[in-house]
Amino acid sequence: MTSLPLSILDLAEIGPEETAGDALAGAVDVARRAEGLGFRRVWYAEHHNMPTIASAATSVLIAHVAAHTRTIRVGAGGIMLPNHSPLTIAEQFGTLASLHPGRIDLGLGRAPGGDQATFRALRRDLAAADRFPEDVLELQGYLSETSRIPGVEAIPGRGTELPLYILGSSLFGAQLAAVLGLPYAFASHFAPQALEQAVALYRREFRPSEQLREPYVIAGMNVIAADTDEEAQAHLLAARRRRAKLLLGRGRRLSPKELDALLASPAGQQVEVMLRHTAVGTAADVAEQLTAFASHARADELILAAAGPDRQAKLRALDLVAQAHGLPAAA
Repeated sequence: MTSLPLSILDLAEIGPEETAGDALAGAVDVARRAEGLGFRRVWYAEHHNMPTIASAATSVLIAHVAAHTRTIRVGAGGIMLPNHSPLTIAEQFGTLASLHPGRIDLGLGRAPGGDQATFRALRRDLAAADRFPEDVLELQGYLSETSRIPGVEAIPGRGTELPLYILGSSLFGAQLAAVLGLPYAFASHFAPQALEQAVALYRREFRPSEQLREPYVIAGMNVIAADTDEEAQAHLLAARRRRAKLLLGRGRRLSPKELDALLASPAGQQVEVMLRHTAVGTAADVAEQLTAFASHARADELILAAAGPDRQAKLRALDLVAQAHGLPAAA
């Protein structure tokens, strides 16, 4: 049993033979289960043009889930700010904060959330990522009582003081979060290479702010928990094959044997790197691995991406993690 907070990153995945509507209904089921089990928050990420992910309209999904839960924090992990104007995001999340006071989080990233064709379809400005620090400050102003743009206010939004989080997988995000005195969430569940260096930089250079007095690190980790180790290992193999198909399959129909060949190739090492920080096994095994990873990452909180062949397997994984980790179940 430990006091380390655990949260959920839900990709709102569209499973085989499912519609987007099925996936969005499933996201509500996951959030309700996480709330009942005592997880701190559930976040959704802005991904575009991905046939298996239904969270593209992130603020809309957050509104839906928040309306169908009672206490769990619900937020973006994250909004890709260069895809939007800061005022638009301030108004959207100001509305959410007004509807669900004290329950909404806003995590911010600077990636496009899709490929180059999607980048163009979003009408994204090539220089937008370079303005990310300034846009974060502008957004922060809209959510406070003092806008940085004279004569322009976010309504709803002004005065909500909505908590911001900087997301990243590199030293850039760590540096920015430290300078602004904001919590830092590292995407170690799929891009683990710079984890140790980024967290060290963030903690070393952190400057206190009105939002945060001490550094706060959230680290991402994949979780595959099952009732037996054999079942967990089977789920891990399925997860590795899904990643290989997504990253290397180029839209082809591939057999399990062909996917295993891809995984064994030099290109397949990309999948192994992405899954480096994955807790796999029975409840007790996974709880031990989570504790060890939190120490390694110097994390104040873990946000877990549950992997499984279907939603029921993911829900079962959450049950097992909460039971073994000693989360305080909601009343």
